[in-house]
Amino acid sequence: MKLEDIFASSPVITAVKDDTGLEHAMEKECAIVFILYGNVCNIPSIVEKVKERGKLAIVHVDLIAGLSSKEVAVDYIRENTRADGIISTRPGMVKRAMELGLIGGQRAFLIDSIALENTRKQLASFQPDFMEIMPGMMPKILRRIRETTSVLLVAGGLLSDKQDIMAAFQAGVDAVSTTKEELWEV
Repeated sequence: MKLEDIFASSPVITAVKDDTGLEHAMEKECAIVFILYGNVCNIPSIVEKVKERGKLAIVHVDLIAGLSSKEVAVDYIRENTRADGIISTRPGMVKRAMELGLIGGQRAFLIDSIALENTRKQLASFQPDFMEIMPGMMPKILRRIRETTSVLLVAGGLLSDKQDIMAAFQAGVDAVSTTKEELWEV
């Protein structure tokens, strides 16, 4: 199944930052789990729990303790886990994931107009499988990005209620990610 079809059928992505969140996510009907924690020793078993439930496991490689910020970290994830993909703030990591046949998600923090312009330039030169825009509760900015790219967009960060999620979808994102368990079934 294509990633855009998965986003369409399960547009709220569970993002987990600890074992408790992981256990709760396993009980939900979500199709994708963003793994935002772990270390080089336990990431294989964390991913395995997600895969056992038939969900896509996307590992945020920047947040896995013990992995370097070099592209070899993606090779480690590919060789030692059954992860379906990675998220990273580093374009080189995302490109490496895609070279290895993994889903490559680029995370961008839009803190000012310079970051917004850099993100637009990056999308013009490199097309990740998806881009996660943070914070996700900026519908006006999300709409501007949607108007300039066909890359799948995920809004994440600081989404606090159903209204934030609906505003992100109305702005044109394809999915939202959240660690807030009360929003997983919106």
